[in-house]
Amino acid sequence: MVMSLLDAGLGAGLGAIVGLILALTGAGGGILAIPLLVWVLHLPLQTAAPIGLAAVGLASAMGAAVGLRQGVVRYRAAALIGVTGMLFAPLGVTLAQRLPAQPLLLVFAAVMAWVGWRSLQPPKAEQGVSADAPSGQPPPPPCLVKADGRLDWTTPCARALATTGAMSGLLSGLIGVGGGFVIVPALNHRTDLDLRQVQATSLAVIALVSLSGVASAAWHGALDWALALPFALGAMLALLAGQRLALQLPAARLKQGFAWLTLAVAASLLFKALN
Repeated sequence: MVMSLLDAGLGAGLGAIVGLILALTGAGGGILAIPLLVWVLHLPLQTAAPIGLAAVGLASAMGAAVGLRQGVVRYRAAALIGVTGMLFAPLGVTLAQRLPAQPLLLVFAAVMAWVGWRSLQPPKAEQGVSADAPSGQPPPPPCLVKADGRLDWTTPCARALATTGAMSGLLSGLIGVGGGFVIVPALNHRTDLDLRQVQATSLAVIALVSLSGVASAAWHGALDWALALPFALGAMLALLAGQRLALQLPAARLKQGFAWLTLAVAASLLFKALN
């Protein structure tokens, strides 16, 4: 009983780390949750994965609900990205079962390193300059916000968001991560949404994609609720506190934090692949 209480308290503390990262970056929860559960609580991967997914999903759903109330979630964009991701995730799982693991990890580490490097670049270097653009300005992204605050749903915009969902779902199935780490830089690059809208929309997508996985794990009895609930509670409380903290931090610092976290994840995946 004492050990179970200690595990629950430790789980809540680990969940708080995950929730804080989610609040500040809109990503990173899933890729941190499972290693923390495996390394600190010594859980087998089969037990840790659904617990981490449940905590990230619940915390993201709460963050998205707060964002909806504040009017910063682009819910139509989140729905398109989320549904497309759910459709492509099974393809990623199928490919993961057929392809060797080490090359996949190396490729994903390279992708993560590129995303982190690009996130550290200033806007002009990040988007590139088109010779056709007036006054040498970078070309506008495919998804632009109209005067009423809604996205202008053009064909290029829908295609860009659907591609983002496909990449997110495919990488999630292949590696078990990739949701927010794909969505946040993609929304930064392909829309003119501000950072708060990008992060809140990313949380909404993560919540949607996590829903099916959590439901499946619960249906098959693979979800340990005794550990999942305190872990999720810690993540949810920390996310609320972290969102208040994020409002006081400059957007440029948050973007840099996301970039360095992404580079750290890339390094850890590279280490895992080589060992």
